[in-house]
Amino acid sequence: MKYNSKTGKEDNLFRYIIKTFFPFWPLFLVLVVVCILAAWGYLKYATPIYEASASIMIKDEEKGVDDSKIMESINPFDSKKIVENEIEVLKSRDLMKAVVRDLNLYAPIYEDAGIKTISAYTSSPIKVIVEDPNKISLSEDEPEKHFFKYNANDEKVIFSGKEYSLNEWFEFSAGQTIMFVKNDHVNKKASNPLFFYLLNPKMISSELIDELDISTSNKLSSVVNLTIRDAVPERAENILNRLILEYNRKIIKDQNELAASTMTFIDERIENVEAELDELEYNIQEYKSNQGVVDLSEQGRLYLQDVGENDKQISELELQLAVLNNVENYVISKGSAGGMVPSTLGISDPILSQLIEKLYNLEVEYERLKRTTAENNPVLTSISNQISKIRPSILENVKSQKQNLQSRLANLNSNNRRFNSTLRNIPGKERTLLEINRRKTIKNNLFSYLLQKREEAALANVPTNENSAMIDKAEASIDPVSPKPLFTYLIAILLAVGVGTGYVKGKEILSGKVLYRSDIEEYTSIPVIAEVFHSKNSKNRRFTKPQDFVLIEQFRQLGARLGLYRRDIENKRILVTSGISGEGKSFVSSNLAFSLAQTGKKVVLVDMDFRKHKTSDLFNLSGSNGIIGLLKGEVTYDEIIHPSGVNSNLFVIATGAKGDDYTEILLNGKLEFLMDSLSDDFEYVVIDAAPVNILAEVNLIAEFSEKTLLIIRHGHTSKESLKRLDESAGLQSLKNVSIVFNGLKNRGMIKTDYGYGYDLKHRMASYAKQ
Repeated sequence: MKYNSKTGKEDNLFRYIIKTFFPFWPLFLVLVVVCILAAWGYLKYATPIYEASASIMIKDEEKGVDDSKIMESINPFDSKKIVENEIEVLKSRDLMKAVVRDLNLYAPIYEDAGIKTISAYTSSPIKVIVEDPNKISLSEDEPEKHFFKYNANDEKVIFSGKEYSLNEWFEFSAGQTIMFVKNDHVNKKASNPLFFYLLNPKMISSELIDELDISTSNKLSSVVNLTIRDAVPERAENILNRLILEYNRKIIKDQNELAASTMTFIDERIENVEAELDELEYNIQEYKSNQGVVDLSEQGRLYLQDVGENDKQISELELQLAVLNNVENYVISKGSAGGMVPSTLGISDPILSQLIEKLYNLEVEYERLKRTTAENNPVLTSISNQISKIRPSILENVKSQKQNLQSRLANLNSNNRRFNSTLRNIPGKERTLLEINRRKTIKNNLFSYLLQKREEAALANVPTNENSAMIDKAEASIDPVSPKPLFTYLIAILLAVGVGTGYVKGKEILSGKVLYRSDIEEYTSIPVIAEVFHSKNSKNRRFTKPQDFVLIEQFRQLGARLGLYRRDIENKRILVTSGISGEGKSFVSSNLAFSLAQTGKKVVLVDMDFRKHKTSDLFNLSGSNGIIGLLKGEVTYDEIIHPSGVNSNLFVIATGAKGDDYTEILLNGKLEFLMDSLSDDFEYVVIDAAPVNILAEVNLIAEFSEKTLLIIRHGHTSKESLKRLDESAGLQSLKNVSIVFNGLKNRGMIKTDYGYGYDLKHRMASYAKQ
């Protein structure tokens, strides 16, 4: 495991995480306990949600699902559906509104359990029916609770201080009539007071559609899976079963409407043909009676056979042309409004049938949505665009088929002209009778054809040939699908860890203070020569001999890194300063001087922070003769040097009397004499100066120092001041500047081995115990 000086993180991620967050484990423990208790409370009072599912198979011939030939012959109007379109139909608002009305979901009944409400779908003895649910207010306010009681002996409902019998309508409010009936879903007894809401079916259907999920097993399957979630498993099952029932009802209704439209068209044609047949039969009878014609020649019979077949084909073509004209007129005359599409009776082109069916479905959907949505609704606009695009396709198809039919009709008419020339060779009376018989044969064939189609249309209304086959009826899950205890507790733990992590890192990031050595190395090029851990004695008013082995060893290492223990050392004067006040320069300078004195060298500690004079206070020298008196000429050199009282090799020079202009005093020429004398008499001179960014005096003192220690205090020095450190004008005059990172503390709420530095304190303490 290595330390990355650029990022300030351990290369081993796990080690970095432990080092960063383990010191705060009490905080994480409290957060985890609180979040788990919150999760327990949520699980206790949250309403469990169950999931019901059902499966149906849509008859989609494109995916290999088709009826038998017998069923096709019975119901010629049964059109195959596209699964994707049917899924959208199942999700339609009209179907869901029908489900809401059938199951009376617009008047849900609940038990008042105090803190939460419990659905009484299976525990209420009665249910509420509203005569016109659509009149219920759509207000977004909290719906009003309507409490009631039920007297099982008298079968009376006590509501608003009055008794009401079951199955009787009464006026509930202005314009609203309701009725109480027995609940056929009850399977247990309610244990709390009962009340009901009245909600508009639009609100309930929208919520149910949001909860409804419909999908296919795969792209090639026509099996559709329906799932819905609800607080009551029985209600979820009933919703799905009723939805499938309403869907099949809609399909049958659409088929019956199409069959009825076809039968109306056929009946009109049959009525006309029947009248024409009656007239022809009367004409034949009258002609034979008046002209005395009894039988036709062999030539006439052959002629009738040929011309009858030809005329039959002409009749069929004319019928198809009439149907195509009917479809064409419908498509041209209609706008985007819905309506019943004309029948394609006799038209064998499957493409036209599919286009007509698609147009019909789109127009029905358009009409359905138009009643409940605005005209500029994107869904309504999309359907309108589809209708506009499909109409030209139908007209093009009709035009093409009409051209083909007219071409065939021209050929058949040409044959008729050939038959007419043959007719001239038949004697006059027989020729006239053949002409009448010919028209009769045509009408007979057409009449038989129409009767056959009428029977087919009638048969289409008889079978209940549903568009889907039920595979699995709706069945709800035994256990709730939400909330899941394990998942909830896991989320609670993750939330606790996230909050704790955010607090730890956020507190450090938002503090704006220097907390890591990596912060110093990121913002300045000045090297960090040492780290000094926080000491309880750093706030003492008097300097005492250090007892902490770690503290002693840290200042020994500081001296070694400065090269002060070398025999050939020449740089004896060490200036100790800081960027701002309160960073611990007096603490560092006094302990460094004491550490050097411990080696047997003569050391003098000079307090040149004339305004704070903290070092003078530490050694109880406030008011004693000092530098100011010497520079003013009031005292002699020997009078300002005082024993420290803690080590015979350590001497201290106080600031002395206060002055008016310290800069002027320092420039009087005696400072150089003082520094030269101290260098001659002492092996080390440690100078405690004022902050470099506050006073200009430091620049004057820096001229007489060979090394400079810049103190930066953990959790005190701001990152902003550190960013401007390299650009500081006062720093430019300092010599051989090194940084001491002072006052490092343990991270977290307990004492651990994971601090803000390199774990030097832990290693030193372990070494001392050995």
